[in-house]
Amino acid sequence: MGQIESLGDRARKMRNNPTEPEKRLWRSLSNSQLGYKIRRQSVIGGFIVDFLCPAKALVIEIDGDTHDAEADTLRDAHLEKLGYRTIRFTNSDVMSNIGGVLGLIAETLAALPDRWPHPNPSPKGEGLADLE
Repeated sequence: MGQIESLGDRARKMRNNPTEPEKRLWRSLSNSQLGYKIRRQSVIGGFIVDFLCPAKALVIEIDGDTHDAEADTLRDAHLEKLGYRTIRFTNSDVMSNIGGVLGLIAETLAALPDRWPHPNPSPKGEGLADLE
């Protein structure tokens, strides 16, 4: 458990000191702007992922100049075994083509099944309406 706690501490520090591409993408992903809740720097299976949509089990990674393609492949395979799909973008993609990045994220979210069933909606459409 100590490792998870230290990963949590590291993730918190990373959230407080994002890279410029992470800041730029977060401005477009925060507050459910694509219709889904997205988290930053989440811990999954011993890894810290850049962005996570829990409802769709989608991991979004931004690869900097020092990323290791072989390590990324192993990491993505491990996350896939845990039920997560990973999509990757480069820093350059985010900085020069944010519209294209957001479009691909939106398409991927729409194509993925929901992880959990939606709760049954109220017959009147709103939970508070049932109280009347």
